[in-house]
Amino acid sequence: MLRQPPTRRAFVRLGALAGTAVLAPSLGGCITDSLSTGTVVLPERQSALDVMPVLLVATTRKPVGSPPKPPYFNAERGRGLSFAEVRLSPPDRSLLGKVSSVISGDWTIGAVPKVETGPSAANAFAEAALGRDVLIYVHGYRESFESAAVSAARLSDGIRFRGVSGLFTWPSAAATFDYGYDRESALWSRDAFEDLLKALASTQSAGKINLVAHSMGTLLTLETLRMLRAEAGEAAMNRIGAVVLAAPDIDIDLFTGSVAKLGSDVHKITVISSTNDRALELSGAIAGPGQPPPPN
Repeated sequence: MLRQPPTRRAFVRLGALAGTAVLAPSLGGCITDSLSTGTVVLPERQSALDVMPVLLVATTRKPVGSPPKPPYFNAERGRGLSFAEVRLSPPDRSLLGKVSSVISGDWTIGAVPKVETGPSAANAFAEAALGRDVLIYVHGYRESFESAAVSAARLSDGIRFRGVSGLFTWPSAAATFDYGYDRESALWSRDAFEDLLKALASTQSAGKINLVAHSMGTLLTLETLRMLRAEAGEAAMNRIGAVVLAAPDIDIDLFTGSVAKLGSDVHKITVISSTNDRALELSGAIAGPGQPPPPN
């Protein structure tokens, strides 16, 4: 496990965590020490998501259709937080499925039966979690709702997570040259993400809230944790379990300032970084002056 402060522009694309087969063991090691297995008894090699393929989604994206229809949530900013229980279709686990998965096998979105938008969305997510441990994935730059949901499923299944799988997805334009829009959308989503964490932290349970943030999602996550500590205090922060920042897309000065305000909770954070990724070097160039890309 690599634990280190990020370089000024420490990025890794990881194909939107498409390489979870490689990344999952590392993330599993980061999370395990801070993670209980929840109340569900499962076979050793099986994840809770494999048994009940439902992903709890909180999002600031604009919903599509009523009732929901593909792509379910678009790149526009919605009117507050929305909650949905997303039914997933798992990949084929048979030998034939494993062979064919090289071409087409993966987690897919099966259905989104209902979307709840407004002040009750955060509490609806918390109630659906049933007081169990939660793993929330926060995606990065250039992600659609579908790609973020698939990445969240891969991650949770890849580390054999035994609790509730969740996703916080914000309005990324999912386009290479919309870096500025993505960054502003991530920051715009801080209040909604904080509302979600407050709702989860206020439930009467011992379940931990575990966070894995990728790329630009680390900026959103750190800012939200800083706000949560300032406004909700130790009671809320005690419910935060492991915090994994994969390839932080955040200026080192902002990172340092945010971490300093987390106090003793900083020990919960693990950073996984790389400086050799070309796709996110491009995002550094698009960001403009003051955001230099990492050295080769």
